[in-house]
Amino acid sequence: MLDISLLRKDLDGVVSRLNRRQSSQPPLDVDRFQSLEAERKRIQTQTETMQARRNVLSRLIGKNKAGGADSMAEMAEVGSIGAGLKASEERLDALQRELQALLMAVPNLPHDSVPDGAAESANREVRRWSPLGGQPGVFAFAAKDHVELGASLGLDFDTAARLSGSRFAFLRGPLARLHRALGQLMIDLHTTEHGYTECWTPYIVNRDVLEGTGQLPKFEDDMFRVHRGSEGLAASADE
Repeated sequence: MLDISLLRKDLDGVVSRLNRRQSSQPPLDVDRFQSLEAERKRIQTQTETMQARRNVLSRLIGKNKAGGADSMAEMAEVGSIGAGLKASEERLDALQRELQALLMAVPNLPHDSVPDGAAESANREVRRWSPLGGQPGVFAFAAKDHVELGASLGLDFDTAARLSGSRFAFLRGPLARLHRALGQLMIDLHTTEHGYTECWTPYIVNRDVLEGTGQLPKFEDDMFRVHRGSEGLAASADE
């Protein structure tokens, strides 16, 4: 999610950078954002004014009590200010939720190095690499796609579909061993040579984690989820 302070400081600049994405849908509802921000500023200023007035009245009530003077009017005003502060706090909370929901749908800003373009043809080739040497994609044999190649090694989508549904893979035999070996190789490499600490994390994570990594709300319809009471937990379909 974009830092809201960036939008507050340079809304035009952010919108300009977002428009470089050339999306068919507006990346940000500018009018809605400005309306919410204007109301937030107004209520925040009103809240600060009420808090300052309550502080003045509290000191006056204390002074009156010390001198034996009546403070009924001041106490009544403090009570009304308290009710106003509560209403302002509730509205500010609602505005913050609306702003967050609005910003969660805003995509990342493109880097300055990314070329503008409305189609794949506008992409700029940076470099080429081939694991076998020579020209990428040029082989001395008939190349197979990953599904055809994997089937002969133990990749089984049909069994996975019966067990779990679409978008899953079932591995057996040499391919299952390769999958396990690759995971072990990378863990050992990073923990022994690159200073990483090995961790084992839960397969199911809460909504805050998925929002923080950019998976929600964009991919919410593509995820499996479980519910615990009133608290919803979601897990990636890839898990």
